[in-house]
Amino acid sequence: MSVKEQIEALRDELRKHNHNYYVLDTPTISDYDFDLKLKELQALEAKHPEFYDANSPTLRVGGEITKNFNTVVHEYRMYSLDNSYSKEDLLDWEKRVEKIIGDSNIEFTCELKYDGASISLTYEDGKLVRAVTRGDGFQGDEVTTNIKTIKSVPLQLKGDYPAKFDIRGEIVLPFEGFNKMNEERIANGEDPYMNPRNTASGSLKLQDSSLVAQRPLECLLYSVVGANLNIETQFEALEKTRSWGFKVPTVAKLCKSVDEVMAFVEYWDVHRHELPYETDGVVVKVNTLRYQEELGYTSKSPRWAMAYKFKAEQVSTVLNEISYQVGRTGAITPVANLEPVLLAGTTVKRASLHNADQIEKLDVRVGDTVFVEKGGEIIPKIVGVNLEVRPQDSLPTHYIEHCPECNTELIRTEGDAKHYCPNEYGCPPQITGKIQHFISRKAMDIDGLGSETVELLFKEGLIKNYADLYTLTVEQLLPLERMAKKSAENLVKGVAASVEIPFERVLFALGIRFVGETVAKKLAKAYKNIDALMYASALELATVDEIGERIASSVVEFFQNEINLDIINRLKSYGLQFQVSADKLLNQTEKLKGQTYVVSGVFEMSRNDLKKLIEDNGGKVGSSISSKTTFLIAGDKMGPSKRTKAESLNVPIITEQEFLEKLT
Repeated sequence: MSVKEQIEALRDELRKHNHNYYVLDTPTISDYDFDLKLKELQALEAKHPEFYDANSPTLRVGGEITKNFNTVVHEYRMYSLDNSYSKEDLLDWEKRVEKIIGDSNIEFTCELKYDGASISLTYEDGKLVRAVTRGDGFQGDEVTTNIKTIKSVPLQLKGDYPAKFDIRGEIVLPFEGFNKMNEERIANGEDPYMNPRNTASGSLKLQDSSLVAQRPLECLLYSVVGANLNIETQFEALEKTRSWGFKVPTVAKLCKSVDEVMAFVEYWDVHRHELPYETDGVVVKVNTLRYQEELGYTSKSPRWAMAYKFKAEQVSTVLNEISYQVGRTGAITPVANLEPVLLAGTTVKRASLHNADQIEKLDVRVGDTVFVEKGGEIIPKIVGVNLEVRPQDSLPTHYIEHCPECNTELIRTEGDAKHYCPNEYGCPPQITGKIQHFISRKAMDIDGLGSETVELLFKEGLIKNYADLYTLTVEQLLPLERMAKKSAENLVKGVAASVEIPFERVLFALGIRFVGETVAKKLAKAYKNIDALMYASALELATVDEIGERIASSVVEFFQNEINLDIINRLKSYGLQFQVSADKLLNQTEKLKGQTYVVSGVFEMSRNDLKKLIEDNGGKVGSSISSKTTFLIAGDKMGPSKRTKAESLNVPIITEQEFLEKLT
């Protein structure tokens, strides 16, 4: 046997033992014997560097230092899940799914929702090539070096795997390993870690991968995405990925009804405490992948999945003070400052009180013992008051009448949930909030500039609005606290590079009230440039798809303000994109204006490309067939009920080719 063959044989054997131990939990070799074989491989690799393999088992120990984590755009967006808390929620969701699909016999795959740090792993030709954190769903940080140290992540796959795909999962820290880590920290006189989830998440961003290797992290996989996967259902995906070498939990169950789903939920709501990992609910997915594709996504979540959250944990503590925060739109949010209390593994010091109505409804007062809950919410909330222990000298809460930051009298118009500070251009948190929104990832995405730096620049008088960012110089930045020359140069370069951001994102970045990402895209498509949008009346704006009176009025009001017009003129002079690019205009027509299409079945092009063609040519994509549907585009394997409904409503049924001919 040649040296190369010896090395490859040892690598294959060690991979198999790793899989048996860390994935299957059935070791077939002692730790001592494993270490001997690992040392043998290390010695051979050291003598023969020409046979180096980045995915060798010897490289699991880490050692590489990552000073800056590269930002990587996900090829397939990572969505968040809608939450449900009752059987009624699930039944409503099931009805929506059945209506869109046109099938009343839908199967569901139920999986436990593990509480860890989301990760996306990319494999090419069976090798791990990249690991990226969830980030904002559109892009995340590349943490490949750290992920390679996790033993349950296969570096080389086995079996009949696709040439390229992404697989998603959670990086978790089992209770046993977490407790052992804390015992060691306490013994060394260090503060213990607060909870497994935060510790797992923090581990991914450690700069020294050898430190990550020392932590007993695991990776539990649950979803595979890509082209030409040759997989028909979610349940089949779980089984196949398990056979390729991934650690895929075996508790998943195929259910034929919501009753069966609830039986799964109720069982694990009790037995979850027997699991070695943190879990906070059950994820219910439509099993058939073709149906998942047909159901598609909202702007935030897949329509084909729902997270059922276990009953929230609740604790009681004392409310010491109510403070008030001012958001970038001027909205006032009351915040409860609490006596610190441990809740769901996290020390809670603050909780949301939402608005004046909530305070009045609960009759929350300073000094009260309050019940705090963290169920499905990132920010804990007060859900009740223990009136039995209320102090005798307790006084009702009087909601503030003036802004806590600029002392302007607050307003609250009919229909608004919150009070507002109307001093939009003079209230410091509103000014910095608008700039922070402007630079955010989904808006201008300016490298080298974060929220803290914005606060510092404003405090030092270098910026008063987001147009001022484009006049900053390295010389102005250097005297600032913690601002080295390289950081200053990166900030200025990042601002300069942002002039290439497309019009729809610039429009979103302006921070017009009620104009989110989706609305900004629709307005950019409808008006093509900022000048046409500026002169549009509220009546004209309201005719744009999904633009109601409230949004229309807000847009008109924004462009009537001289301060905003001055800022936009400045931004124009700095070269920002205030019109749809020529490339986009060439690919957009109004051929399908006023027409609504429902897409069902399997097509030669991807469903997303088909939908984009409809929207780019002025049409609208419907989720279910109704009397307003203009055409049903039918592909292979379309459900018979969809065809029946279309025929009953006299909706014309066309093929993919017939649709494409409409665009020629």
